[in-house]
Amino acid sequence: MEKTVTQNQDNLTHFRKKNNPIRITGITVVYIFLVVVCFSCLFPFVWMCLSSIKTVQEAVNTLELTFFARDPQWGNYAKVFEKIDMFRGFLNTMLVEIATIPICVFVSGMSAFAFSKMDLRHKNLHLMIQLSALMIPYACVVLPLYRAYYSMGLTNTLWPLILPSLFGGVSMMFFFVQFQRGIPNAIFDAAKVDGAGYFKQYALIMLPMMGPAVAAQIIFMFVGNWNDFFAPSLYLTTENSMTLQLMLKSLSDSKVDLPIAFAGAVIACVPLYIIYIIFQRYFIEGMAISAVKG
Repeated sequence: MEKTVTQNQDNLTHFRKKNNPIRITGITVVYIFLVVVCFSCLFPFVWMCLSSIKTVQEAVNTLELTFFARDPQWGNYAKVFEKIDMFRGFLNTMLVEIATIPICVFVSGMSAFAFSKMDLRHKNLHLMIQLSALMIPYACVVLPLYRAYYSMGLTNTLWPLILPSLFGGVSMMFFFVQFQRGIPNAIFDAAKVDGAGYFKQYALIMLPMMGPAVAAQIIFMFVGNWNDFFAPSLYLTTENSMTLQLMLKSLSDSKVDLPIAFAGAVIACVPLYIIYIIFQRYFIEGMAISAVKG
């Protein structure tokens, strides 16, 4: 009997705490804040989609904002392919992606393996020196890089976008270092006893164990290359060599083509949203790894 009374009192206390006006108000405020943040993040994409089927007058009129097109211009999407060589832009961008991502991930992971598992003198000092390169803005090295590529005759080709990634990335290497340090050294000590060298330890043991980290970095690098505008704008001027973002920029040079530019942006975003939907958990795992181990 006493046990039943005590249980009922606990349930009543829990009910009161759960329905506390202060708690309910706090939860309501939090949800309102999250809704506002979510709306602010989604609104630019929604506006872009709605503007892609507007007329020119509706898109450029700043005195009277029109959210929904009165006469949807679905032909704007077809005009994108008439104005620019969209397929060439996709091809050039994918060439950069395919040529850089596999090598950059492999080399960065191998460098991270040296810093995390090999017995090197002053390796933490060398790691800090490499990380200090992240403090140098890219704009500071633009001129010497351009002069170097121009002297080698590589401007107006995709090589200036490919060559730097063939030597790995510092930020990606640091990400892998944090991940690899969480893997027990006993596994690699056993591999040493069996006669495995450092390269075999990395290629056959470490690399398969880095699945979530590698997948996350591949996605991040793919999105970064896909959206990159600054570097291609420096080295590429001819239409045959332009990446997708440069071609989309040519659409927005005139207000007359503004709805068509929005349509081109929507088309360019479709692959990224498909990748995000399919590999969403790798985004979350990648951020979790960098937050916990970073």
